[in-house]
Amino acid sequence: MPEGTVFFENEPIVEVKAPLPQAQIIETQVMNQLHVQTLLASKGARVALAAGKRAVLDFGARRVHGVDAGVKGSRALYLSGIAATSNMLAGRRYGLPVAGTMAHSYIQAHDCEYEAFQQFLKRFPETVLLVDTVDTIKGVEKVIQLAKELGDDFKVKGIRLDSGDLGQLAKQARALLDDNDLSHLKIIASGGLDEHKIAKLIEDSAPIDGFGVGTGMGVSADAPALDMAYKLVHYADKGRLKLSSGKPVLPGEKQVFRETDDYLVRDTIARESEQLPGQPLLKKVMQNGKRLPSHQRDIEKIRAYAKQQLALLPNDVSALKAGEKPYPVIISEKLSSYQNEISDRIKQGG
Repeated sequence: MPEGTVFFENEPIVEVKAPLPQAQIIETQVMNQLHVQTLLASKGARVALAAGKRAVLDFGARRVHGVDAGVKGSRALYLSGIAATSNMLAGRRYGLPVAGTMAHSYIQAHDCEYEAFQQFLKRFPETVLLVDTVDTIKGVEKVIQLAKELGDDFKVKGIRLDSGDLGQLAKQARALLDDNDLSHLKIIASGGLDEHKIAKLIEDSAPIDGFGVGTGMGVSADAPALDMAYKLVHYADKGRLKLSSGKPVLPGEKQVFRETDDYLVRDTIARESEQLPGQPLLKKVMQNGKRLPSHQRDIEKIRAYAKQQLALLPNDVSALKAGEKPYPVIISEKLSSYQNEISDRIKQGG
């Protein structure tokens, strides 16, 4: 399936056709790369959907499981709807927007928080100032003091809250800023956030303009693994199956047909040779070991496609809580018959 495609349980997302030793030797690499990036893109999409029109920044690199996962994970998160990353290497490698604020250590390295703000603005005048190193509200008051001192030279874009009761502190900070003619300053919140906490802050009308999300998103803390499998389904001109209970495998080359009507209606998993209603999702992207130019897409086009795909999700599927009606994925009659045929053959020892 082209990158950015929404898919559902039991659907094939990649089919590899190769001599058995070649197909087998790449199993771990294919699974590893598909797994972590699909996992983080799924988590990122949930966070972005929860935030609505508010921007979300990826702050997760320092806690992601390894450098490779951190860099590729930032790319996956961006494709899923996350606005920018603090991971400079990912930004450079993939052309991602990069964004950040300032470190607590910078402020701690100064004897005075106010002095730290002054020095930082000399280098980064349009920054977002981190205000919670000592005391959040006093930090906001120092930003106000700095604005009065600098006058027209005050170019700060906003403040960041990183601890405490973010909703209450955001309301207090917003009131202080507005009362001092700083209503243009944005409030960014971070610190232990995930899609559920973001949704609650928005529900409580917290005046927060954007979110920085780290661990909860970068390691997909509440769902750290996807149950993905790489199975032999065709060999020596015969369909192949694994008949273990609880782990169904559909034999042979397959296609997934998606029917839509302003939103996703249903998917049908079919045999590759079938022509059914809907759009076929599996596309040939490599041939003879070479990536096909026709399926090399610009990162912004993949991101736009993913956004379009997410917008088609029914409410029961896109909601943070599981809906009453799971998205319908059916198996075509021909594929079901073929599965029964192969199963009977295996049971009979043929």
